[in-house]
Amino acid sequence: MDERKAPVDDGLGDLEPGTRQRTQLRVRVADIAWTAACAVLALWAVWTAIDLARGATAWAYCAVAWLLLAVALTVRVMAVRRRTSL
Repeated sequence: MDERKAPVDDGLGDLEPGTRQRTQLRVRVADIAWTAACAVLALWAVWTAIDLARGATAWAYCAVAWLLLAVALTVRVMAVRRRTSL
């Protein structure tokens, strides 16, 4: 039988500052945050549009929701095209 050494626990290991994995982690977290922000804004925009269609008088909230969603999506698309993260 082989006697194998148990793996040594180095703490964070590959996620130490300056490593490639650390850079990829930052980009991934930024992607998740932007996706969540766009999803929340989209839900808010749709909700306010439905309320507006039902006869609610909160048209300003609807306009602001759609405007913020458009701005967030535009900034995100520009960042992806430039290959940068926000």
